[in-house]
Amino acid sequence: MTRAFLFPGQGSQAVGMGKLLADAFASARDVFHEVDDALSQNLSRLMWEGPDADLVLTENAQPAIMAASIAVLRVMQCEAGLELHTHGKLVAGHSLGEYAALCAAGALTLGDTARLLKIRGQAMQAAVPVGVGAMFVLIGADVALAEDVANEAVADAVEANPVCVVANDNAPGQVVISGLKATVTRAGELAKVRGVKRVLPLAVSAPFHCPMMQPAADKMAEALAAVTIRPPVVPVVANVTAEPTSEPESIRRLLVEQVTGRVRWRESVASFRSLGVATTVEFGGNKVLTGMVKRIDKDLATLNLDLPADVEAFARTL
Repeated sequence: MTRAFLFPGQGSQAVGMGKLLADAFASARDVFHEVDDALSQNLSRLMWEGPDADLVLTENAQPAIMAASIAVLRVMQCEAGLELHTHGKLVAGHSLGEYAALCAAGALTLGDTARLLKIRGQAMQAAVPVGVGAMFVLIGADVALAEDVANEAVADAVEANPVCVVANDNAPGQVVISGLKATVTRAGELAKVRGVKRVLPLAVSAPFHCPMMQPAADKMAEALAAVTIRPPVVPVVANVTAEPTSEPESIRRLLVEQVTGRVRWRESVASFRSLGVATTVEFGGNKVLTGMVKRIDKDLATLNLDLPADVEAFARTL
């Protein structure tokens, strides 16, 4: 009961993801088939064979990452008897991973989750023309410094409608800013002057989690209004509040707010132990969340489940 189950976000996709698990377990294959059917797309073939240029497209990467995570979960449920309400305390996901977390906890069906993420990816891509926005990661910055340089860049901007905000508070020393490319670039320069170790542009096609995503938020409000959200079997820690919730209408509202709002991952993980969590278990991905957890709270035990051997080892601990 002291485990938090975590679900990764965009950037954890890779050609071949989920293939070994699907080869080893029918329950994993069933997940990929169900997602393919829901999307009327052979997403699993794209996941396993590429090309990478198509897999990294936001509209493909988001449902693909979710499918790989839920496949791990389904294998654990079918092969090892995992039950979230028995073996876990809460779930949480990073950005799109919040949808996977809600699916895992039974708040959303797998088909609805896949369709919502397809819509979300398309809407986020369409909200801002390619090249107009940008996201930079500030390595060595804290949130206060990132907010300061973002605000200063907006105040000093000569371009019309400047935007620069903190998009992701990932871990101590890792903060992401997002907005209009010229404004974000200026904020990055100011961060260097303030002594930030590294300022790196992210390879993304749009400025996620900032006010420029409002058209996508409107689209998601419409899409979410059309699906049933059930009370999750364990609480979900929401990105935009860093607090657990189980109320369906709150979940619906927070998912809309998440499109333009800050991902408060550092605060979310920092709250885990006060919520009774001693161990985090990341489903799928490339251990990005596990690495962040270790930086946020070194006293939390961590596990990552991705390959068949990982699943089999974890099954023996239940």
